[in-house]
Amino acid sequence: MYTISDEIKNQEYNKLQVNKLVKTDALEILNISLEKDAIFPEHTAPTDAQLIVLEGRIIFHINGKSYFISGHQHFSFPKNVPHWVSAEENSKFLIIR
Repeated sequence: MYTISDEIKNQEYNKLQVNKLVKTDALEILNISLEKDAIFPEHTAPTDAQLIVLEGRIIFHINGKSYFISGHQHFSFPKNVPHWVSAEENSKFLIIR
């Protein structure tokens, strides 16, 4: 089974958009688009997670610190720690957990 999907490319910038690309017993991949100046409200991750910015520039806020992450950069963060994300420009990123 081979498939090609344009879901990431076609996901619009309209505030916050979350699309589940893959869900298995072992893995979940979320595609997130965040419009400039939009906020992904505070939440926690159920597992340790990896964030990969595909395009744009975001600020990842966790434990009182802010991390500026831009296109083609990777960021790791632990489960159960409250965090939130703001977009400095239209941005798309993947969450792999």
